[in-house]
Amino acid sequence: IKALILENQKNNKKTVLGLATGATPVLLYRVLVQMHLDGLSFKDVITFNLDEYYPLTADAQQSYHRFMNENLFNHIDICRENINIPDGSLSLEKVEDFCDDYESKIDEVGGIDIQILGIGRTGHIGFNEPGSSPKSLTRLVTLDKKTRMDAAGDFRNEENVPRTAI
Repeated sequence: IKALILENQKNNKKTVLGLATGATPVLLYRVLVQMHLDGLSFKDVITFNLDEYYPLTADAQQSYHRFMNENLFNHIDICRENINIPDGSLSLEKVEDFCDDYESKIDEVGGIDIQILGIGRTGHIGFNEPGSSPKSLTRLVTLDKKTRMDAAGDFRNEENVPRTAI
């Protein structure tokens, strides 16, 4: 990641990172923060996060917006307009257009250079539960019961876990 950012900076190009949440990438985010403290700039980095619970506001304790701010964005010099995370607070009528626009934004910046992934207990990546098409794009999905059970601790119990995510 560091080598790509530095190479792209030399060539006046942006680096596009796809980011994940959960336990898997936390150590990586700590390393990236340390790289920033050691002089690496993230001003020319654009990020796209994989997912967000729906419905859920960005300031909710369990929000991936909050997770990313606490674990990475608040500690580096990334431009806030370069941060892209699915919006879990949209009205249901706006979700499909948002998803189409999210895909368009990724295309407009030339795609993702490096994608960070984590794998859930069901085998899901980015809330693409088993059975999702490999050609699936950004969309509203129904979460598997195991996925919801795994998140129950964060939401105090399973009944509070959103049944869907973007």
